[in-house]
This record gives sequence, structure tokens and C-alpha cells, in this order.
Amino acid sequence: MRIDLHKTSPAASRAMFALQAAVTEESDRAGLDPEVRELVKIRASQLNGCVFCLDMHIAEARKQGVGEQRLDLLAAWREADLYSESERAALALTEAVTNLPAGIPDDVWEDAAEAFTEEQLSALVWAATSINAWNRLGVTAQRSVPRR
Repeated sequence: MRIDLHKTSPAASRAMFALQAAVTEESDRAGLDPEVRELVKIRASQLNGCVFCLDMHIAEARKQGVGEQRLDLLAAWREADLYSESERAALALTEAVTNLPAGIPDDVWEDAAEAFTEEQLSALVWAATSINAWNRLGVTAQRSVPRR
């Protein structure tokens, strides 16, 4: 690891953990499926190359009941018929949020808005945004996968 950002910037670290707790609380309150939330975190982490977050959220997805095949094929979700329409909408929106310079295409937003309530959609945007922030911290610091 290059630097322990939690140790060197404890106030910012506490704020990130508080943000994550709020995002989880809002997601639960909105009724966003925890499996969808984990798929979002994994997909963003795949796109960002964050090995630490991938390891963490794949393990959490397994605890939530996401099957191995769905985890194995998540990088090719568009080609696999293993994901529901709402999961596809969430993954497309996550990719757009992650690749922000390209913007959020109207059709991607509209599909997500049809698949989720306004509160769930808000929770989904926050989930994608927060995992992207965590990914950037993990990749910058070169956080490694803990050995099990």
C-alpha cells in the first residue's frame, strides 16, 4: 500500500464512513434490494480496477445470496440472461455514473426511472457515487486484497 489514507486523514476517513452508513440507511429505507446494491458496487469496482473493493463486495454479495454464476458473469451482464430488467437498469446507470465524462444517456436514466421508485433511484445513484469514491481511494492507495 502506498499510504494509509484512513490513518493520515482520519477526519476525511470518518466522513467517508459516515457517508457510506447514510447511503446504506437510505437504500434500506427506500427498499433498494441489497443484492442490487452489491451488484452495483462490484460492477463499478470492476470498471475502476479496485481489487480491494471487488474482494469485499463479492464476499458481501455471496452473503446476500447472489449466486456464483451471476458474480462470475457480471462483467458481461449485457450478454448474459441472468439479470432482471431492474438489475440491468441499475448496472447501466452504474456504468454511466462511473464513466461520467460520457454523461448519463437519457435512455439509461429513463430505464432506471421505470425500474425503480424515485427513492430507490436516488439510493442507487448514491450507491454508485459512493463506491466510485471508495474505488478511487483504494486504487490511489494501492490497497491490496487481505489474505484469508
